[in-house]
Amino acid sequence: MTAKLTLDTYRTLGRSGLRVSPLALGTMTFGTSWGWGSDRDEARKVFDIYVERGGNFIDTASMYTGGESEQLLGEFTADNREALVLATKYTMLRNPADPNSGGNHRKSLTGAVEASLRNLRTDYIDVLYLHAWDFLTPVEEVLRGLDDVVRAGKVLYVAISDTPAWQVSRMQAIADLRGWSPLIALQIPYSLIERTVERDLIPMARELGLGVVPWSPLGSGVLTGKYSRADLDHTAAASAVGTRKNVAAGNGSLTERALDIADVVGAVAAELGATPAQVALAWTLRNPAVTAPIIGARTPDQLEDNLGALDVEFTAAHLARLDEAGAVELGFPHDFLALPLTRSVTFGDLKVQNS
Repeated sequence: MTAKLTLDTYRTLGRSGLRVSPLALGTMTFGTSWGWGSDRDEARKVFDIYVERGGNFIDTASMYTGGESEQLLGEFTADNREALVLATKYTMLRNPADPNSGGNHRKSLTGAVEASLRNLRTDYIDVLYLHAWDFLTPVEEVLRGLDDVVRAGKVLYVAISDTPAWQVSRMQAIADLRGWSPLIALQIPYSLIERTVERDLIPMARELGLGVVPWSPLGSGVLTGKYSRADLDHTAAASAVGTRKNVAAGNGSLTERALDIADVVGAVAAELGATPAQVALAWTLRNPAVTAPIIGARTPDQLEDNLGALDVEFTAAHLARLDEAGAVELGFPHDFLALPLTRSVTFGDLKVQNS
């Protein structure tokens, strides 16, 4: 029997020695400036429940709710800063009138880090992610800039999010060769709805020592069962402002296929005596590459429900149903290399185990 997983059953993040909880608290819901988040008092309750249960891994970004998320965290963490692992991100445009206030380049990085330090009321950021690849900035500029903020003591660890696998692997190799700060985590969408990351991003992360931190493990809420086929006619807005449904549609999570998967999740949840959200989160946690999915609870009740994922135990039959419902083709070369013909001409009758 495996030991019960709890928020204070800590895991090391990637190839670092940094210890984090197996569920991270996402705070894109902290603040109301986008029209659908938690106000200060509600956000404080969510924060306090998470920390009181032993949680220490808190995720935000420079642009979440226009900086309000970081500002609230700066207030909430003031009395317990040292015991918490604060992760934030840079890249997204902070000032639409300033073309250099976003992107992966050094000026954007420097400005975002300084703004985050002020908002968070802290002298250092535990984990800084590059938020999304801009396809413009040379990798050497990115890596040297990240290494410089580490050497300056403003950031302890660097990580990356939403970037092609080939670019991440190239960056990790360059950092190793030049003695620059390595990437320790990879933040990507991963859920029963979004499994294409199993093709290259997740295997790459395991090979190169990056802990996978999934965002949207509930498929923008679709896997909780909150949406129906009547919501499929919602027009996706190119903005997070307005409603959570805008985010679900804009992320491509609100589709007929996704709702079919949500139906299977709901059925399995009913049989296990769990909620759909708990089943979806527990499934994500089973991947050995995953360090800590990010839960984006808006209310204390939602947080308590999400934390129940740590108690879910699957049968083999339930796992098979979930895997089948969300399965994706891995494509070339993965499917080709797994063909009996390919394996036959490669290995013949040899029996080889990977140690």
